[in-house]
Amino acid sequence: MRLTIRTNLAMRTLMFCAVNPGRVVRKAEIAAACNASENHLAQVIHLMAQKGFLHTVRGRAGGLTLARPPEQIGLGEVFRAFEGELPLTECFARGNNTCPLAGCCRLKCALAEAVDAFYASLDRLRLSDMIDGNDALEQLLKVA
Repeated sequence: MRLTIRTNLAMRTLMFCAVNPGRVVRKAEIAAACNASENHLAQVIHLMAQKGFLHTVRGRAGGLTLARPPEQIGLGEVFRAFEGELPLTECFARGNNTCPLAGCCRLKCALAEAVDAFYASLDRLRLSDMIDGNDALEQLLKVA
C-alpha cells in the first residue's frame, strides 16, 4: 500500500498546527517547513477544513489552526478522509472491475482484511500521539 501525497501533506499540516498551538499559521510556513508546494497544500487545506480538521481564517492576518484539540483527531479518520475513496486494486473499484478472476479470486478478501487491520491500527492513534514528547518534531516545525 502506498499513501497519496495528499494524505502525507494532510498529516504534515496537522502536525505543524499541533506543535504551534494558539497560533494562526500560514500556508507558506507549512510549505517551507514540510517541503511542499503551496498550490498542492492549498487543495489539502481546503479539504481538511471541509472535513472539520482545520479552521481557516481569511484576510491579511489569516491562516489556519486545528479545529479540534490534537487528542480529538484520530489518524484513522484523517487517513479515511483522504485514502478511503481510492480502491486498493481494480477488484475494489465499484463499476470498473474488469478482472476476469473476480468471481473466484481469494486475494480480494485477504487484501480487504489487511486494509481493515491497517485502519484499525490507525484508529488507536491520535494526532497527540504523534506530537507529545516528540522534541525532534517540535524543533523542526515550531515557529519562532
